[in-house]
Amino acid sequence: MALSRPHRFDVHIALCGLFGGLLLVSIGLATRPAKDPITLFDGPWPILVLLTVTAGCELMRRAAPRTALMVSTPAVCLDVLTQGNLATVLMFTDIMYAAVLYGPLASARRIQWITGLLTVAGTLVPFAVWRVPEALLVGAVVGIVAYAPAATGWIVRNHRDAAEAARLRAEQTALLAEKDRTQAVTSERARMARELHDMVANHLSAIAIHSTAALSLDDPKTSREALSVIRENSVEGLAEMRRLIGILRDSSGDTEPVAAPTLDGLGALVDGARTNGLDVTLDAAHGTVPAPVELAAYRIVQESLTNALKHASPGRVTVALARRDGSLAVTVTSPFGGSNGPRAPGSGAGLVGMQERVALVGGDFEAGPEDSAHGKMWIVRAALPVSEEDRE
Repeated sequence: MALSRPHRFDVHIALCGLFGGLLLVSIGLATRPAKDPITLFDGPWPILVLLTVTAGCELMRRAAPRTALMVSTPAVCLDVLTQGNLATVLMFTDIMYAAVLYGPLASARRIQWITGLLTVAGTLVPFAVWRVPEALLVGAVVGIVAYAPAATGWIVRNHRDAAEAARLRAEQTALLAEKDRTQAVTSERARMARELHDMVANHLSAIAIHSTAALSLDDPKTSREALSVIRENSVEGLAEMRRLIGILRDSSGDTEPVAAPTLDGLGALVDGARTNGLDVTLDAAHGTVPAPVELAAYRIVQESLTNALKHASPGRVTVALARRDGSLAVTVTSPFGGSNGPRAPGSGAGLVGMQERVALVGGDFEAGPEDSAHGKMWIVRAALPVSEEDRE
């Protein structure tokens, strides 16, 4: 496997170690005297060869730390059999440190154990053989040259891994926060879209239908009645828009947030639908229900009446609310089929909005044409749980 290019810092360390060792050899400064009993290789050349090998291993301290350690370990052991060079030993300690810091985790653990055992063995075995206090220095040297760099690399590695884990957690937290923010914005936009549609669509539909009637019929009385309905719905629609804007603006100004409609306002809602030309009957026996369910039921009835005004055939529209098995059942029935009168265009957003409102309170919703004794009817049904347990 091809080795990657040495890191610039590793090149600097290798060059400093090599030239430092050459300087020590040139001035004749060695770690042991030439007549030391364990010195088997006299002269400077063995020292220079081992120094060069160790400096070459420094180039691989980051790119191939295990290879560098395996090559430099015999070199530093052979250095003991020469007069020795301090630069060779110092570079070996750095290679040991780098092998634990940059090498695989399993190798780092093994190096810790091996250097620890060698330090213990280097302390006990010489003392047991020679029986002199000076023998303990062998273990101290092994500990300084091998175990201390390995332990330092392990400590630095743990701190580095902890910092990396903290950074990753911070990035994940930021991503989750951004995701939550995006979801909150999307949810709020959907809520405002539902409110805008439900609060204004009814009035605009009535305006569109009656303006079409006024333009198509050459009857001053009919036109006057249509214009009255148009004016009434435009004023109410404008008031609804102002109250909706009040929700979005700071309430410290001249606009106040609109209060959520309640089921007590169904009578006024039905009266408005009758004014717009619908034949509506209301049967409401709902009792007290939670505010979210109350708002959802009101909006479903409001949107159903708007759809009946835009699309229903002539005939009676029925609105019924009743408590059944822990749920508020909302049913709106209107004649289904082609209408001979003027119609307002639909976008399909009303059905989507009703489905979303029912889903938010954990209920069931269905809408579609059905055959009945009175002909084909369009029926909207919603079952809204009225207890917290049923809504979860």
